[in-house]
Amino acid sequence: MPRAQIKDEKTYEALRREGAGKEKAARVANKAAGSSRSSVGRKGGKGGPYEDRSKKELYDEAKKVGIDGRSSMSKGELIRALRNR
Repeated sequence: MPRAQIKDEKTYEALRREGAGKEKAARVANKAAGSSRSSVGRKGGKGGPYEDRSKKELYDEAKKVGIDGRSSMSKGELIRALRNR
């Protein structure tokens, strides 16, 4: 059933199946509804790959977004947690 706040339901559902969070999927789907999907995809990624960041930088980002259990995570676990939030 379509939701009023989601402008591109097909894109939203595809992003959710790929593991994106509800908020991120809604944001991308709504942005894509006003322009082409490919142009929306090109706009992201300014922070660089997580693998190029230090564990402290990843920890600080995890803290900023509220990931629980971050203090006991390895660098790889922090990367996975940040990607799957």
